[in-house]
Amino acid sequence: MRIRIRGPRGQSTISLQESASIHDLQAQISDKTALTSYDIKYGYPPKPLDLDQLDPALLIAEIGTNLDGEQLIISKKDGLSAMDSSASYRQQQQQQPAITDTSSPKISNRVAQTTQQTRDILKPLSLSRKANIAVENDPPEISSPEHGCTVVLRIMPDDNSCLFRAVSSAVMGAMDAMTELRSIVAQTIQEQPDVYSAAVLEKSPDDYCRWIQTEDSWGGGIELSILSKHFDVEICSIDVQSLRVDRFNEDKPTRCIVVYSGIHYDVIALSPSDEPYTHSYAPPEFDTKIFDAADPIILERAVALCKILRGKHYYTDTASFTIQCHTCGRQFVGERGATKHATETGHYNFGEAP
Repeated sequence: MRIRIRGPRGQSTISLQESASIHDLQAQISDKTALTSYDIKYGYPPKPLDLDQLDPALLIAEIGTNLDGEQLIISKKDGLSAMDSSASYRQQQQQQPAITDTSSPKISNRVAQTTQQTRDILKPLSLSRKANIAVENDPPEISSPEHGCTVVLRIMPDDNSCLFRAVSSAVMGAMDAMTELRSIVAQTIQEQPDVYSAAVLEKSPDDYCRWIQTEDSWGGGIELSILSKHFDVEICSIDVQSLRVDRFNEDKPTRCIVVYSGIHYDVIALSPSDEPYTHSYAPPEFDTKIFDAADPIILERAVALCKILRGKHYYTDTASFTIQCHTCGRQFVGERGATKHATETGHYNFGEAP
């Protein structure tokens, strides 16, 4: 599992085995922050996580909170150090009454009911696009002899997290850091209320932060702007339909390139190949997805690749496309009609009509 640590010394990412214990996590936190006594908060709104109340031998996977992909905010405190947690735990077991069993049906039912009500209020539309078999089975490639490589399109899964997958694939080398990136967005909005106001977000910052951390929420320009600054990289987004290039966090020394096709994001990569560099042979693990911003060629080739995609109609015209409700089968033109239908019926599963 991967956990991002944000402490007084800056940010870092730690990797732990699934069999890692509370003690293992505490040791990593102390190593990254140089703190032995600290407070931990996670999620949005930030909630305290008191590891000292738990048995150090307990597995992280058993604490009831999924920390994989989570960002932990670490701050210094006075009191028992993390290294004293074993003694603290034993003392608590002797002095404190038994903890109420939260697996009780009455308690779990109340929690489930409250959680479901919250999800119903915040639930975003889930929208799948119409498959483009020609592109998905045979993505276009552009020769780039200057780099000794081929420019390729790496297609992201169509799961409403494509933007986060595309960016994490480029800047972190993995597509599965969606939860971590969503958390970064929420934390940034929380920390900069003057920048990310209700007028900018088109909903209250608190609601937006809760919304963007749900797995069905789509990312867009706000998320690209935040993530580009967080990772100190320029992100170029090429619109397939118009071939417009939007630059986020411009003038940084390095950049990555994502491809926007209306309701989906993919990422551009340079893949090793042999002359005449018209076809790549290497798996994605050998890709280069971070480029020198002073090199104009890779961006030109990426736009040329998107021009081919446009010719294959690898985009969705969001103003006029037809959406079908997968629950009842009704169809609507544009996202607005689907949103209204979801509000009235509670149907949230939509797709681009065939």
